[in-house]
Amino acid sequence: MSEHLPENQSEPEPDIFALSHEAVDRLAADSPTLATRLGIPGHDGRWDDLSPAGLATTGELHARLRAEAQRCATPDRRHLLAMRVLVDYCDGHLENYEAYSHHFDLNNISSPHQNLRFIFGSQAKTTRDDWEAIIARLQTIEAPLDGFRHTLEEGRRAGHTVSRRQVETVIEQGRVASGDRSSFDRLREELGAAPFDATALAASLDTGIQRAKDAYRSFNDYLASVYLADAVDADAVAEERYRLAARTFLGTELDLGATYRWGWDEVERLWSDLQVACAAVDPDVPVAAVIEDLQTNPDHAVETPEEFVELMRARQEQALSDLDGVHFDVPEGIRTVDVQIEPPGGASAAHYVQPSEDLSRPGSVWYPIAGRRHIPLFREITTAYHEGFPGHHLQIGMQATLADELSRLHRLVAWYPGSGEGWALYAERLMGELGYLERPEYVVGLLASQLMRACRVVIDIGTHLRLPIPDDVSFHPGRSWSFELARELLTGRALEPPASATSEVIRYFGWPGQAIAYKVGEQAILDLRTEWERRSGFDPRAFHSELLAIGSVGLDLIRDHLFP
Repeated sequence: MSEHLPENQSEPEPDIFALSHEAVDRLAADSPTLATRLGIPGHDGRWDDLSPAGLATTGELHARLRAEAQRCATPDRRHLLAMRVLVDYCDGHLENYEAYSHHFDLNNISSPHQNLRFIFGSQAKTTRDDWEAIIARLQTIEAPLDGFRHTLEEGRRAGHTVSRRQVETVIEQGRVASGDRSSFDRLREELGAAPFDATALAASLDTGIQRAKDAYRSFNDYLASVYLADAVDADAVAEERYRLAARTFLGTELDLGATYRWGWDEVERLWSDLQVACAAVDPDVPVAAVIEDLQTNPDHAVETPEEFVELMRARQEQALSDLDGVHFDVPEGIRTVDVQIEPPGGASAAHYVQPSEDLSRPGSVWYPIAGRRHIPLFREITTAYHEGFPGHHLQIGMQATLADELSRLHRLVAWYPGSGEGWALYAERLMGELGYLERPEYVVGLLASQLMRACRVVIDIGTHLRLPIPDDVSFHPGRSWSFELARELLTGRALEPPASATSEVIRYFGWPGQAIAYKVGEQAILDLRTEWERRSGFDPRAFHSELLAIGSVGLDLIRDHLFP
């Protein structure tokens, strides 16, 4: 085009905000499940192409977007931030693609095997069109599973396989997905609750559910009969893969040895603090007995899921009312936090679902408590502040409202657990500082939460880098890590129930680098707060506003933004 420009006039540099806006649509077209999670209409009946060819196409898209972003003008900090967010986003995906991370994308918690099932929980279910999109996905789910199988097979033939422990866990999940307790079956009940006469869709839904079960059964057969034999015995992924994973989740390069040592210091400190907190609940019994009482005594619980939801809604509303304008500036569009009960067969832990792009679907916290009686509260109060306000809901919701300051890709797509989960863990601590954990047992819940995240740091780094337990700590000094020792640390120190501890350790072994993001990210935010206070005096509202205004990006980028 430039040959048609007047002499001495170059082609205008493209605008990074226009490119970032367009990039979201291009990424949504490439990944229909991403579009569903973001609430972008028009893609809910289609699937991502998870085959080697499809992933190569996605890689080419990221490379094009990166090159286009680097040609954009950056006349001010706002434009420079938008450009860096898009480039960093693409760099992360390209670095992982070039390292063949997709060959290892099979684990017990966050891989295509789970994500293809979980996406139905994010789909709209109000109109006939919504349900026709759901049925279309059910009836074609074998396509993404076949693509995923071809990618795993490409990796297997290249000697890139995950551990036997992860494969066996996924096989068991596949048995559930294809059996009588499948999460797909609950779609029948949800169709029955649709606000229109859905009788004509019931048969098609049944056919789709059966096809989805058959597709998972076929995928299971591949894992059990072909892939499992070549799975590796070791859980550790070693330093090269671990460094890439940690950098992807945190947006910074860690000194892994120093972080491991710091993690152990936190484990020791928090274990001491937890013993003191338990003594404040009952000074005459050991820690384990205090926890047992908090889990079983009706005085520390609510008796129905409905009562629990109402209590959590009230806590969210009270915190938002009290802190808006004092510690935070909460935009009008996110002053509602929805609290819902997760349907049976869904996620196993409380989690947050972000609002839709236009905020017509509010942000929501989902609790897996359907059918339960006697729900202990001592851990749940701090979890409410982590998942809802002022945790994920405030950060993600704030990011969604800043259309005049942040690019569309920044607001909707960018997400780094280091800053995202780090903020949520910081929010737990902050609510303790502000007096919202008003009962001694709620303080126990906070410290147990913090201690579990510290245990994650030492298990995750120690296992994958094969580092010994230090000689100067109180937990099996000098020993080498094993599955049993990792599980013991969670049950004995972080007070996790045995079944939860088992699932958690499998998670850390199969999803390297992610579990450390919570505690490492929280510490990064605390360090930034200390530096902010030293430079300008601590005005919490100003600090939180500046921090939240950048949203969830890499930790290096946050520091550069706060202290240019």
